[in-house]
Amino acid sequence: MPYMIHLHEQEHPVAMIVGQEENMHPITVIEITASVICVVLLFIIAMLIPKKARKISLFLVLSITLVLISWFAVRPYWIDYQVSIKTEQLNLYLKQKYPNQEWKIDRKVGRQYNPYSLDVTFENEKDWTYSYLVRDNQTISQNGYSVPDGKSPEDGQHHETTGQ
Repeated sequence: MPYMIHLHEQEHPVAMIVGQEENMHPITVIEITASVICVVLLFIIAMLIPKKARKISLFLVLSITLVLISWFAVRPYWIDYQVSIKTEQLNLYLKQKYPNQEWKIDRKVGRQYNPYSLDVTFENEKDWTYSYLVRDNQTISQNGYSVPDGKSPEDGQHHETTGQ
C-alpha cells in the first residue's frame, strides 16, 4: 500500500455540550453566546409587537432558533465529510505526483486551524512535513512545510515551488 491516511477525530460542539465543556474552543463559545443573545433579543422584540403580528414574529424567532441549532449540530459533521473528500483528492494527487512512495496524511484539529489544510509526511523524509491546501481535485497546492533544523525548504525531496 503506497500511502497511509491518519486523521484525528474532530471534537464537535454537540459532544462537548453533553458534559465536556472544558474542551469547547473559545470561538465556539463566542458563537453560541452571540447566537443565544440574538435569539433572546428577537424573542423580547417579538413579545413587544402588537398581538396581531406577534404570532408571526414568534414563528420567525422559532425558525431562526431551529436554523441556529441545526447549524451548530450539523457543521462538525459537514466539515468531517468535506475533509474525507479532500483527503482522498490529495491522495490521488500524491499518487500521481509521487508514485511508488508512501506517506501519511494528517491534519491539525481545532477551530484555529484550517480544516482543509492537510499535512503530509513521506516515509523517505520523516523529519519533513508538507502542508497542502485542497480546494478541489484540480486545485491542490503545497502551502507550507516544516523542515529539520539547519535545512532550507529547497533541500526537501518533495518541496514544490509555486507555479507547479
